Amino acid sequence: MIRKALFALFVVFGLSTGAFASEAKSSVGIVNFTNCMTDSKTGKQEQASFESLKTQMTSLLEDSEKQLTELSTKFNDPEYMDGLSPEAEEEMKVKFRSLSEEMNRYQNQYYQVLNQANMKIVQTMGAHIQEASEQVAKNKKLTVVMNKEACFFHAAALDVTGLVIAEMDKAFELRNAKVADAQNNDAQNGSAKK
Repeated sequence: MIRKALFALFVVFGLSTGAFASEAKSSVGIVNFTNCMTDSKTGKQEQASFESLKTQMTSLLEDSEKQLTELSTKFNDPEYMDGLSPEAEEEMKVKFRSLSEEMNRYQNQYYQVLNQANMKIVQTMGAHIQEASEQVAKNKKLTVVMNKEACFFHAAALDVTGLVIAEMDKAFELRNAKVADAQNNDAQNGSAKK
């Protein structure tokens, strides 16, 4: 009798747990943040801006480094140094110290600016990926969209990166179209005022 009661209790518990589990069933999508950065139009634009900034900063550093190298070569040339007056030699040393300090400032600025730019890109891309993920979740009726980095393992069927990139590209095109329309309106308003 007790066995039958326990068995009945387990059956009822099992059925109710199964019903609860089916109601709480969730679907998950996985997004590869890195692929969104490298493959989306927004990511490519952000990377191009970053590379442009990096190139500008690098050219400043290279110019200072070139000047320092030229001065250093002169310091290491005994014939050149013998031909200089003590005042000219002191002037060269002052210039060398000044350029060294400038080079150090540029290097510090270089790393700070690139770090800040990189953080801004990650934040911007995170916001765009989040917006696109929300749209994909709505379209595919997903309850969760996670970054691939948060998973130790996931089935390939859960990957929605391509869909997220497609949504990001749509949003990119819409933003560009709005900017172009605004520029056209400004140009037309400007020519109408003349």
